[in-house]
Amino acid sequence: MHDQVSESCSKLTTKSYSTSFSLGILFLNKKLRGPVYSIYGFVRFADEIVDTFHGYDKERLLQDFKRDTYRALEDRISLNPILHAFQKVVHQYNIRREWIDTFMASMEMDLDKKTYSPDKYEQYILGSAEVVGLMCLHVFTGGNDELFDRLKPYAMRLGAAFQKVNFLRDVKADKEELGRTYFPEVDLGRFTKEDKKKIEQDIEDDFREALKGIKQLPKTSRCGVYLAYYYYTRLFRKIKRLPPQRILEERIRIANFEKLILMLKSRVRYQLNLIR
Repeated sequence: MHDQVSESCSKLTTKSYSTSFSLGILFLNKKLRGPVYSIYGFVRFADEIVDTFHGYDKERLLQDFKRDTYRALEDRISLNPILHAFQKVVHQYNIRREWIDTFMASMEMDLDKKTYSPDKYEQYILGSAEVVGLMCLHVFTGGNDELFDRLKPYAMRLGAAFQKVNFLRDVKADKEELGRTYFPEVDLGRFTKEDKKKIEQDIEDDFREALKGIKQLPKTSRCGVYLAYYYYTRLFRKIKRLPPQRILEERIRIANFEKLILMLKSRVRYQLNLIR
């Protein structure tokens, strides 16, 4: 019963925070949905601490969360349902401890890091996005080490692309509410078309490489991952059409009804073998 309640909490967390990922998970094989919900719930809670718990001691909360995570991994149980569900997935699928350490390091960077050098930018994306992609890929490949190793670079590129699109989408909130600038060597006070175009080219390169890996995923996960890819590329195209000043003034979104349409379109494209 505790396992079921914990997994349900992770599922609720995913559905509450991310419509797009929730839709993508629905297109995974049923046996893969619970583990991915559990991974998402874990990373979302850590991210919420550093991004939204204003007025609280974020550093202490994150350290408590980190300590409780490692204790849950050691004890194989936690009364925190999000951590209990996550530790089950870690042990069931042999998620590597180094990925969890790298993820936590990026969350700690968000506590006080306000501007990023190119090296720190790459380090942050590795921990906040790329290793999360590797956790999911480890679930998708189900112990097939040869397949995992072959698809590893593509999963990292997809995670990086998603994160960079999020940075563009959330640039207003990051700048005004959190005082952060993730993109290195970019002055958001003088954000130019050239700056935006350079960032977009980097994202396009990531998406192009990631698609090669999506096409090689097992059928149990390919459609769900493609849906997430399809949604994010459409969000990216919407952002690309806008001038720099526009994304500094508002958070660019895709309405829920549009997401449903995209879901149907991606499903049709997948069934017709038109993945691109």
